[in-house]
Amino acid sequence: MTIDPTVDVSVGPTVDVGEALWIFGYGSLIWRPGFPFVESQTASITGYGRRFWQGSIDHRGVPAAPGRVVTLVTAPMEVCFGMAFQVEAADCDEITRQLDIRERGGYQREQLVISLGDGRPVHGLTYVAAPANRNYLGEAPVQEIADQIADAKGPSGHNIDYLHRLKESLDTMGVVDHHIDAIVAEVRRSDRS
Repeated sequence: MTIDPTVDVSVGPTVDVGEALWIFGYGSLIWRPGFPFVESQTASITGYGRRFWQGSIDHRGVPAAPGRVVTLVTAPMEVCFGMAFQVEAADCDEITRQLDIRERGGYQREQLVISLGDGRPVHGLTYVAAPANRNYLGEAPVQEIADQIADAKGPSGHNIDYLHRLKESLDTMGVVDHHIDAIVAEVRRSDRS
């Protein structure tokens, strides 16, 4: 598959070939990793919050009507829960290449310490959409975010389906995320779910 050179692709840290790799998912990777893995666990990272601040023009929206997807923001007092997937060393290069394509809409690789559900801290990577990328939408009132999510649709489907899948996944994991809960409540209040 060829990456369109007109689309933002920021690769970030390289992956050490020869070592197994942990990948932290906090959005759609939770329910649809899309790559083979040898182990998965609920996991968390400290000092970050999950926010619907990234625009999506290639998955959950289109250039004329961007959707919103989650990214991580620095939040010193927060813990972000998600899923961690361990991939075999032999698969690392191909999996990160696939994820670079999947996350090309403004995300870049970031290395971080992941706290696994079994208590082990491991080094791994995740994808973060920083404010400098051209699809970044940033903070907005909850009602505005909910309205945009309710209306957006892209090649990967309706943006509201992404919101609901994320909420269902977090509920299944027993995770409370106030940002996600506020957006879901606003969508329901507007009777647009």
